[in-house]
Amino acid sequence: MSALFEPWTLREVTIPNRVWMPPMCQYSAEPEGPLTGVPHDWHFAHYAARATGGTGLIIVEATAVSPEGRISPYDLGIWNDAQVEAFRRITRFLRSQNTVPAIQLGHGGRKASTDQPWRGGAPLGPDAHGWQPVAPSATPFDERHPVPDELTVDQIGDVVRQFADAARRALTAGFEIVEIHGAHGYLISEFLSPHSNHRTDAYGGSYENRVRFALEVVDAVRAVWPEDKPVFFRISATDWLDEGGWTADDTVRFATELHAHGVDLLDVSTGGNASGVSIPTGPGYQVPFAARVKAETPMPVAAVGLITEAGQAEKILANGEADAVLLGRELLRDPSWARHAARELGGSVHVPDQYHRSV
Repeated sequence: MSALFEPWTLREVTIPNRVWMPPMCQYSAEPEGPLTGVPHDWHFAHYAARATGGTGLIIVEATAVSPEGRISPYDLGIWNDAQVEAFRRITRFLRSQNTVPAIQLGHGGRKASTDQPWRGGAPLGPDAHGWQPVAPSATPFDERHPVPDELTVDQIGDVVRQFADAARRALTAGFEIVEIHGAHGYLISEFLSPHSNHRTDAYGGSYENRVRFALEVVDAVRAVWPEDKPVFFRISATDWLDEGGWTADDTVRFATELHAHGVDLLDVSTGGNASGVSIPTGPGYQVPFAARVKAETPMPVAAVGLITEAGQAEKILANGEADAVLLGRELLRDPSWARHAARELGGSVHVPDQYHRSV
């Protein structure tokens, strides 16, 4: 059997294949009012299309644990019951198509309160549904972004509790897997990296102090998430800085700690925490970072980054570089990528009865 279409059981959740959809913000929720952060018809159609296309696992886009944790005013949230109820419609349909529903929980940190990317993505003020961002340190992401408020120790504890509360709601909403967003220069990532974390208390300075907040979030989520269901963690394996940033060595060290704290898989991406850096992109350019974690730690990994071809994805798994692949832009272009890849590689995926003529 094609490695890409082998099922995989993590804890007691079986994912039917290794073709997964990573979180990709749609920036399409209502920015204010009773429907703030609530998924609607666009989100349902978006995720349903990839499920009917055979995708084994769908990780719903970065979903904010609090209103000020949104990356933009148009992001999804999971801090109230209206949001939970709307998510149930999505998770119910995904499960009906043999797709495992997962959700990424996040906090935007100093990169929060920005506009939709197709409108430039500039920081927004209170007159445009925006708010004052927070961060580990009062250091802006770049010259366009405002200086964030430095979180107090008490406020850090509040955010940890918000992640736990969001995980409880995610369970009620029908999600089988929860992923903690520790990548791309958002709040947890900001704490990890010395590039963005300049604190001098127990949450800054040494490696041990900089990972403290992330591990507190993991512990809080794992404490409320059922033992039979997996927890993922997404990380930027490197800031792509020559010095003064988070590194691949840090990622390998941290992966072992995350595994000991009950994380079941590391979703390995890169970058996003430092502006103006040069990133050498190309097909599968981030796969070596996942491969190193897999080779040097007990942590299972998923690889992401310009994985587009069926043969390429199959080779990543067959070579033992990752346990699963996440296809972002390619699944935006082709919601039925998994079905097409199965036909090419001799695998099989769930096909809705209504589409039986396409087999």
